[in-house]
Amino acid sequence: MTFHIGAKPGEIAETVLLPGDPYRARWAAQKYLENPVLVNEVRGMLGYTGTWRGHRVTIHGSGMGMPSLSIYANELIRDYGAQTLIRIGSAGAMQPHVKVRDVVLAQAASTLGSPSQAMFRELHFAPVADFGLLTAAHKAAQSIGVPVHVGGIYSSDTFYDERPDLNEQLQRHGCLCVEMEAAELYHLAARHGRRALAVLTISDHLLTQEALPADQRETSFGAMVEVALEAAFS
Repeated sequence: MTFHIGAKPGEIAETVLLPGDPYRARWAAQKYLENPVLVNEVRGMLGYTGTWRGHRVTIHGSGMGMPSLSIYANELIRDYGAQTLIRIGSAGAMQPHVKVRDVVLAQAASTLGSPSQAMFRELHFAPVADFGLLTAAHKAAQSIGVPVHVGGIYSSDTFYDERPDLNEQLQRHGCLCVEMEAAELYHLAARHGRRALAVLTISDHLLTQEALPADQRETSFGAMVEVALEAAFS
C-alpha cells in the first residue's frame, strides 16, 4: 500500500496497462480481462487485476498529465514491481496522413518539460519506447488490420494550447500526434530499467478539427487495448 495505491502486496501484476481515465480502466478490465478484481480506488483512481489468456494483467488509471502519471508509475515500479508499463490513451493527430481512429505507436516522445527534466539539468534526454514492445505492437496492429503509424509524438502538459507556432514546428518535423503522458513514462522506464510503450488512438485531429463522437470512443479504443495486450505477451 502506498500514498496513492491501496493494493496489497501481490495484487498488482508485472504487466500494467495505463489509461488516463479511471473509468476507461474499468471498461477495459471488464471487457478484456478474465475475473477482474478491483485492487485500487484511492482518490477515485481505479485499478483492476485479472488475466488475459492466462497472463496476469493490471489495468490502472494514471490521471491526466505527466505529473499525475509520474506518481502512479513511480509507485507501481518501486513498490509493486511492475516490469512492463503500456500507456493506452487518446491523442490528437498532427499530420494529414494520420486519421481519426488510427493507432499510433510512440517510438519517441518530445516534451517541453516533464517531472524528470530537473534530473538532467542542461541535457535534453530523449526517452524512447522499448524496441521489443514497439515491434510486437506493430505486428499485432497489422495482424488485426488496424491502421497504424510509428514515429515521434509530443507530450504536453497543456491541454488548452496557445502555441500555434510550436505546433507548426512539430508538424514540420514529422511529429505524429500530441498527448499528455508518454514522455514521463519513457523517462521512468529508462531510469528503472523497465519496458514501456505508448499505444494511442487518434480521437481528434488538430488540422481538420474532426473529433471522434463520444458514443464511438469505446469501440474505437478496443483495438488499442488488443494491440497493447498482444505486444505485452509476444
